[in-house]
Amino acid sequence: MKSIIYIFIAGSFLTACSSKSPVQENAKQVKNENEVQLTDAQIRNAGISIGKIEQKEVSEILRLNGKIDVPPQNMVSVSVPLGGYLKSTHLLAGMHVKKGQVIAVMEDQQYIQLQQDYLTAKSKLKFLEAEYQRQKDLNQSKASSDKVSQQAEADYSSERILVTSLSEKLQLIGINPNSISDSRISRSINVYSPIDGFVSKVNINIGKYVSPTEVLFELVNPTDIHLALKVFEKDIDKLFIGQHVTAYTNNQPDKKYDCSILLIGKDLSPDRNADVHCHFEKFDKSLIPGTYMNAEVRVKDQNADVLPSEAIVQFEGKQYIFKAIGEQHFEMIEVNTGETQNGFTRVVLPQGLDKNNTLFVTKNAYSLLMALKNKAE
Repeated sequence: MKSIIYIFIAGSFLTACSSKSPVQENAKQVKNENEVQLTDAQIRNAGISIGKIEQKEVSEILRLNGKIDVPPQNMVSVSVPLGGYLKSTHLLAGMHVKKGQVIAVMEDQQYIQLQQDYLTAKSKLKFLEAEYQRQKDLNQSKASSDKVSQQAEADYSSERILVTSLSEKLQLIGINPNSISDSRISRSINVYSPIDGFVSKVNINIGKYVSPTEVLFELVNPTDIHLALKVFEKDIDKLFIGQHVTAYTNNQPDKKYDCSILLIGKDLSPDRNADVHCHFEKFDKSLIPGTYMNAEVRVKDQNADVLPSEAIVQFEGKQYIFKAIGEQHFEMIEVNTGETQNGFTRVVLPQGLDKNNTLFVTKNAYSLLMALKNKAE
């Protein structure tokens, strides 16, 4: 009898368990978190529209980076041909200078010696010139030999060469030979700026001696600065001379600079890239040589699948669109996006999705995203 009772209780327990299992299974069914359903009124109020994906010509954007550079003819290293001690200068890095402006004063005893040699040679030249004319006249009257006349001519010619040479040396260090005399000899010389521009480097301090090979200052004329971009080997054939480039800095990405390609390098670096030089269409004083910049180049037009930009939503760093799976039912699917042009954005749909027989939300997709997030909460 007890056995029958036990069997009855066990059977009742199993029956009870089997009667609950469908409820439990329904409770375990998880709804698709990427789907949302709205009423007709909600769809109208949100202004949601649906349509098919379109095919449009979209330009491919080639993104590059580089830095502002200066051509060699616009960068000048200032030195003193004969060397000397720096007596004075007021230059600081970043200061603007004008062509012909005195940027430093040098002094040295060799400047005095050079002026002395010039004035001495110039004085002797007058004597030798007079002697040459005298011997020439005597030779014509046969009062002196040809040898004496020729020697006088050689001495005069040699001294004239020496005066010319010393004159050039004086001009090389910035001294006008006509401005010196036996009562006016200077121990210092002025160093003048050869260009209009600004000071990029100051390599000397007052009282220091510099040799002829040392650079005192480095000056830059920024009016012809250009943008030097690095382009990988696979992208070089997409570029051409005169092509438009849009550049911007990391600090001010919204401020765009228009450029055009001026030169495409023919040599590849070990990293398999080449230099492409671009000319700024408008000079901006705020652009400093050495500043790193980004650039965008539209390289070609191609047909691509596009949707209106407001059909694409961003959530947690990913891009999504909404697929219509009924009149009021929508599913959020992840896509890859490309370039945006004229209000349309290129999209790459997941594999297996039939774009020709599928409708997508084309307007106010963010309303669906908000409804989906609120449902999840």
